[in-house]
Amino acid sequence: MRIGLLTEGGYPYASGESHAWCDRLVRGLTGHDFEVYALSTGPRQEADGRTELPQHVRLVRSAPLWGEFSDGRGRRAEERRGRGPGRRERRRFAECFGALVTAFATVPPGDGPTRGVPHGGVPHGGVPHGGGPAGESPAVPDGAGGSSPAGKADRFASGLYGLAELARERGRLPALLHSEDAVRILEAACHGPHALPAAQGAQVNDLLAVTAGLALALRPLSLDWYGDRHGPGLGGVDLCHATSGGAAALPGLLAKRFFGTPLLVTEYGVRLREHYLARAASPLSAPVRALLAAFQGALAAETYAQAALITPGNTHARRWQERCGADRARLRTVYPGMDAASFAAVADAAADDPKTLVWVGSIEPSKDLFALLHAFAEIRKAEPEATLRIIGGIGRDPQAPGYLAHCRALAAQLFPDEAADARTVGESPVSFEEIGSPEVPALEDAYASGAVVVLSSVIEGFPRSLVEAMFCGRATVSTDAGAVCEVIGGTGLVVPPRNPRALAEACTALLGDPDRRARLGAAARARALELFTVEQNVAAFRGIYLELISHAPSRPAAFRGPGAQGVPQPFARPAESHVPGRWAVTGAATRAAVPAARTPSWAVPEGERATAPPVQAGGCAKSAAVPGIRGAGQPRRQGGSGDRTGVTGAREREQW
Repeated sequence: MRIGLLTEGGYPYASGESHAWCDRLVRGLTGHDFEVYALSTGPRQEADGRTELPQHVRLVRSAPLWGEFSDGRGRRAEERRGRGPGRRERRRFAECFGALVTAFATVPPGDGPTRGVPHGGVPHGGVPHGGGPAGESPAVPDGAGGSSPAGKADRFASGLYGLAELARERGRLPALLHSEDAVRILEAACHGPHALPAAQGAQVNDLLAVTAGLALALRPLSLDWYGDRHGPGLGGVDLCHATSGGAAALPGLLAKRFFGTPLLVTEYGVRLREHYLARAASPLSAPVRALLAAFQGALAAETYAQAALITPGNTHARRWQERCGADRARLRTVYPGMDAASFAAVADAAADDPKTLVWVGSIEPSKDLFALLHAFAEIRKAEPEATLRIIGGIGRDPQAPGYLAHCRALAAQLFPDEAADARTVGESPVSFEEIGSPEVPALEDAYASGAVVVLSSVIEGFPRSLVEAMFCGRATVSTDAGAVCEVIGGTGLVVPPRNPRALAEACTALLGDPDRRARLGAAARARALELFTVEQNVAAFRGIYLELISHAPSRPAAFRGPGAQGVPQPFARPAESHVPGRWAVTGAATRAAVPAARTPSWAVPEGERATAPPVQAGGCAKSAAVPGIRGAGQPRRQGGSGDRTGVTGAREREQW
């Protein structure tokens, strides 16, 4: 089958875990053809070049989420069309953009202050001061139902897909998003009834910043990635797999809207959470942060509502998705796969120094190395020979370089280099090192050097360094942040974050008990090999791909016949084509022309089954909706909480 892999800021250009995970997935699923659609987040990413791709990656398309807009072929849409938006296009844009803005920039009645303006999110007439195309006011949807949570979601979807259709037909959406009309529509929502409290004081500069942010976020609507059912592009793929939420999922939403393509969303770090954290540290004003966060929240809710299946990487991410509206029945946990082969030799060897603590990761404020250094000062009182190795480079946080300098200064203050005599050079028990240095040539050497691996984070997603330590059979001491407890599962010590005393007590206990360290390390390695390997991850997604395609409605463009070599392709014909008789797949008129006795229940949309004619069998009228047969567009249900741990064995297949 053809898989459209949708990425943002990662594969196939960037390095890091997002790149490595996608690369392992693509190389592991050699039975499928992949088409990669990548959104880059900066000029440096594309300048570094892309990795060498396997042969079954048939197509790579990229587009920037920065700089001047290009339609994907190096040309601006306005230049290609040769003229600006017309009056009719501006009116249509005002309707769609007004629906989108009022959906995320307002709160339901009773949840926020009102201003005495007519109910519905904007004043009657749409834009104040007579601002609309050619002096006309845009017809922004109005009504009492639009401000309810369900109505807001419907309005957001209506506006989003309306803008997508406008971009697809006319190709001038970027110019409209940067127009004065867009600013006035946003101003009407911010100054109208039920506006977000944080956005009611928005000034002109704030409105301009928000519209610029929306123009970047909505850029995928205007790309030429979609094509049609019979040509290259997302219109011809069998499945869209978005490797994150946010902008990466937008092309998948449009492919489902235009072509009925199933959408799979995988989030190992919840994109909405990352957006919140980034905005909290940004210099933008409060109204700008509030409005852009509200837009991202509405986009996440729409993505979760439309996805056929959502695969969080851990329970921490799963809880975020559920709070954002994801249906528990369509959530299945699949842990990220990591390569364990390189750590096998470390697991069989003893630590270089039984009194050494090792910290591995990217140095930034969220890792809370201050607490670790203060804890190590307490550890030295009980274990005077203990040493601490902090191994890692500077993180992506803008404050990371300054934070590293502060950590070095604190270490020098807490542990001065005291020499034994006048001829001896003093040494500090704390060292700052990087992977690739002569002391630490490879990552596995970092874990081999210590007896206990420490994690001191206050904010953490999926703790990769913790899993690597488990592969190495090392005992661990961690803070309870993110998915740490889920990953450890009782094979290590966990303490509260921002608690140096508790961290020191746990580390001291393990440094003084080698037998306990060995037991915990062996249990940790066994757990990691069971849950977090590449093989487990690839097997899980192989089953998910087949499952989603087998339950998708028949799409003639996606069914390919024999390949160029004459080899039959998977799913070349829909399953119902093997049953004698004519089969109705779409359209009420088509179904009317087909005998009722030959129309299966899965060929009838869910909303029309009540009116489907009965089937006469043996003189008894039986409903055409056969029990146990699910509609093609209806998501599967599952028992219990629906939590999956990425294991696709016999038990998984029986329940699904």
